[in-house]
Amino acid sequence: MPIEWLTPSWPVPANVRALSTLRGGGVSTGRYASLNLGEHVQDVPDAVTENRRRLRAAAGLPAEPAWLAQVHGVRIADLDAPPPDPSASAAAADGAITRVPGRVCAILTADCLPVLFASEAGDAAAAAHAGWRGLAGGVIEAAVQALGMAPASLLVWLGPAIGPGHFEVGPEVRDELLRADSGASAAFVPNSRGRFMADLPGLARRRLERLGITRIYGGGECTHAEPDRFFSHRRDGQTGRQATLVWLQSKWKSR
Repeated sequence: MPIEWLTPSWPVPANVRALSTLRGGGVSTGRYASLNLGEHVQDVPDAVTENRRRLRAAAGLPAEPAWLAQVHGVRIADLDAPPPDPSASAAAADGAITRVPGRVCAILTADCLPVLFASEAGDAAAAAHAGWRGLAGGVIEAAVQALGMAPASLLVWLGPAIGPGHFEVGPEVRDELLRADSGASAAFVPNSRGRFMADLPGLARRRLERLGITRIYGGGECTHAEPDRFFSHRRDGQTGRQATLVWLQSKWKSR
C-alpha cells in the first residue's frame, strides 16, 4: 500500500507546503499498523525509522522533519536558532517555527489537534500540538507570539483530531479550559454520565479568533471515527502516531 496523506485546503502561497499523514503504507505491525511515525510509543525502532524514511521519500521532503519531544506544554522551538543542547535527539517542545526554506515543522498526534500556521507572504510557517492541556496553557498564543507577525497576516489549518462526538471530558477539564475563555461554554455538551463532550477544534478556533486570526481552515477530520485512516489513543489505547508537517519550499521551485 502506498503512503497517503491529506493535503490541507488553505489559500497559502505556493511555496508553503503541508501534509497530514494517514496510517497506511508503513511497515509497523499490530496496534501500530502501519505508518506509525512516533518513536515514543514502544513500536519497533527500526520500523519507525523505515516509516520516516518512506514518508520523506514519498513526499519529497527537503529534510528530515524536526521531530519534537512533545510534553503537552507551550514551548515553541525555533528551528532557525542553534539548538540549546546539540547532543539532544529531540527538542522538548509542543510547537516549532521556521522562516528558512527546507526546515520541516512536525507535530505527532493520535487525537490531539495539530495546528499549522503560515504567513500570507509565504515567509514563515509554524506548527503546534494542541491537546486540551496545550490549549488551556496557551500553546496557540505561544506559537503566534513566536512568529512575531500581525495575527491578521496569518493563515491557519486545523488538522485531524478527535471530534466533538467522541471527546468526553470531566468537569475539571471543562473548568480549566473555561478559565482562560469564559465564553467557550457552548463547546461543551453535557452527557448522561455527568461529563461533557468537548469540541476541540471549536475551542482552538475561538482562541485563534480572539487573537485576530480570521482565515482558519480544516478541523473536520475526526481521528476517533475513522480507524482505517487514523490512529486514535482514546479509541485504541496504546497505538501509533500520525504526523502533520509544514515547511517552506524555495520560491524558485515549482509546485
